[in-house]
Amino acid sequence: MKFLFSYPAVLIHKHLSPFLRPLLLSKFHQGSTVMGKKALVLITQGSEEIETVTPVDVLRRAGVEVSLAGLLSSDPVLCSRNVKLVPDGSLTELSSEVYDAIILPGGLKGAEAFANSEELGQLLKEQEKAGRLICAICAGPTALKAHGIGNGKKLTSYPSKKETMLEGTKYDYKEERVVVDGELITSRGPGTSLEFSLAIVEKLLGKDKAEEIGKSMIHFC
Repeated sequence: MKFLFSYPAVLIHKHLSPFLRPLLLSKFHQGSTVMGKKALVLITQGSEEIETVTPVDVLRRAGVEVSLAGLLSSDPVLCSRNVKLVPDGSLTELSSEVYDAIILPGGLKGAEAFANSEELGQLLKEQEKAGRLICAICAGPTALKAHGIGNGKKLTSYPSKKETMLEGTKYDYKEERVVVDGELITSRGPGTSLEFSLAIVEKLLGKDKAEEIGKSMIHFC
């Protein structure tokens, strides 16, 4: 029997029906979820692995039910540094749920695919209209701009994307490692992924929970 391995915690039979996979993995990953909080992390070819896996891992440590959605399908995704990750399901399969947070990793090619996805754009617009959390890191914020998300808010991005984000003066651009403005959280790159993820935990579950998770990972010690 052949399996594909997807960090942080899933073994998936490569021939498992794509219709059964999201249900099975949702049950597998739930663990001791808290307060029914749910998050959706997007992934596609060229997404940055650290920026994808870190929020999935940290949020699950905090008890949030996290689904990893392949932008185009539930097939394994080859990330920007040739790490292969297996989504829990496709965006189409998973987008019927209501999520407390939607999270976009960076990776240049991945961000470009996010920016060009009408399906994702519609989901982000619905998320923003409902006043729920939207998060993006590295090149991910360029997809927010492409879909008209967060206009007028403070945000940041990977340094080389600053000029892109400033074109049209839609945003109040900052150069802090993590920027929180209401229901929008943005961050700069792989090296800020842990801070970014803990900021999401704090927004969803409170400062005490974020500090608890940070200390358990030796982040605040």
